[in-house]
Amino acid sequence: MDELCVHKTMSVFEWIELASTLGVDGLEFYSGFLETDDVYLGRLREALDRHNLAMPMLCCSPDFTQPDPALLQEEIEREKSMIEVTAKLGGKFCRVLSGQRRPEISRAAGVEQVVRVIKGLLPFAEKHGVVLIIENHYKDNYWSHPEFAQKMEVFAEIVNAIDSPWFGVNYDPSNTILAGEDPIALLEVVKHRVVTMHASDRYLKSGTIEDLRKEEDSAGYASRLAHGVIGRGMNDFDQIFSILSSVGFNGWISIEDGVNGMDELRESVRFLRGKIDQHFSE
Repeated sequence: MDELCVHKTMSVFEWIELASTLGVDGLEFYSGFLETDDVYLGRLREALDRHNLAMPMLCCSPDFTQPDPALLQEEIEREKSMIEVTAKLGGKFCRVLSGQRRPEISRAAGVEQVVRVIKGLLPFAEKHGVVLIIENHYKDNYWSHPEFAQKMEVFAEIVNAIDSPWFGVNYDPSNTILAGEDPIALLEVVKHRVVTMHASDRYLKSGTIEDLRKEEDSAGYASRLAHGVIGRGMNDFDQIFSILSSVGFNGWISIEDGVNGMDELRESVRFLRGKIDQHFSE
């Protein structure tokens, strides 16, 4: 992420070339490493098409708990721009988040604002043929505060308040563990709303979940937190995929791995291909 978003030592075109060797069907993009002009996006789509790769979903991190109305409007306009980018790249899903869990924002006020903003975006998303997906999130790489809807109860309240075919859930089991909760329990609550998934097996390099809680309001991710090869961490993918299969899930499963190089990423691809064949084959 930093190579693509911060240091700019890798281009998205280089990442596409690398990823084309993995045997995957598509590449999820993150808004932070994209430009928005049409010429650039056209070249990007050509590069994807050349390798028979889809761009199914764009991962955005809107901060919809902004207390300042002008800054909130900026977040809304940025999300609209990313919905347009998603459509131009042939994608069908664009992530939304609730926003940062600022100490001065009450639960009731935060839920009301987030629900109002997302509902307000749905006609725009529908116009572009894009489904907005809210993720049970831990924290964006470049945020100070953790996710407002990090806890299951708050996340479910927001999801249940928005009933639209243009809105669904991007389920990430690891983020539930980082919230100190059970990923299976969350999945049972939202399983009928899940349209995409982040397969991740994050783990703690040191300390405990309680130690992580104390570091949530530092900038970015805590240093004790790491991604790992899918299938080697704390998640039970047999149980997760069994539940998703039982409700007819047939959406994209996006791999969150690769920070330790392409070899580990290939292992994650192999693991998930096997589990998908096991649980979703007809």
